[in-house]
Amino acid sequence: MSLLELLDFEMLEGRTFNRNFSRDSTKIIFNQAAIEVMGLKEPIGQKIKLWDENDLEIIGVVKDFHFQSLHTEVKPLFFWLRPENSWNIMMKIKAGQEKETLAQLKDHYESYNAGFTFDYQFLDDEYQKLYTSEQRVSTLSKCFGGIAILISCLGLFGLAAFTAERRTKEIGIRKTLGSSSLNIIYLLSSDFTKMVAVSVSIAIPLSYYLLDSWLEDFAYRIELEWWFFLAAGLGSLIIALLTVGYQAVKAANINPASCLRDE
Repeated sequence: MSLLELLDFEMLEGRTFNRNFSRDSTKIIFNQAAIEVMGLKEPIGQKIKLWDENDLEIIGVVKDFHFQSLHTEVKPLFFWLRPENSWNIMMKIKAGQEKETLAQLKDHYESYNAGFTFDYQFLDDEYQKLYTSEQRVSTLSKCFGGIAILISCLGLFGLAAFTAERRTKEIGIRKTLGSSSLNIIYLLSSDFTKMVAVSVSIAIPLSYYLLDSWLEDFAYRIELEWWFFLAAGLGSLIIALLTVGYQAVKAANINPASCLRDE
């Protein structure tokens, strides 16, 4: 089985290597990017020169795949069958049998290469290393974002409690004059809602700029949609209303007689 078959790459044209064909060492396979760079319209069967090797026949074109970080575009790549230069071996291990298989491979390797260490890496771990910085940023963003939301909610809750306490007499008079509980809730919540709305209107353009600048480092990226920021803004308003709402409902349900008697 060739590397292309092992990793289940898609062949767009031609075929992959076959060890039953003795002359496949004089064949070569390119990816789409390489064919586009060379400007070949019908690549299969054409001969090329590679380094000191002449007349290498193109037998296949593999669909582009990412073998580097998504920070860069897919670059030209070729596959060449050279068994005598095989320093690395790639194997697919059945899930759940990693330890047993690695132990067998180590014993087999050391029986033929006594004195040499058996070194191996998992392909998914190697690709994961390409995005270590992004994973770190993601983790830090979640942690600091959660802390910021918690601190903001505590601040709003305390400010709402202080405002409701300070305006107790006003609330009692308003209720005595016929104001409903909904009117009191609106009165106490509207000022906080306006502050949060102003904060969101400042944060959205800034967050768009920062996210767009960060995404520019990737050759392949998503487009920032307007509803991403609308959802974040609405979420902030809902959290603020829930935080302030408790104190507002509590103040609105106070007996006005008790408020005026305390004063």
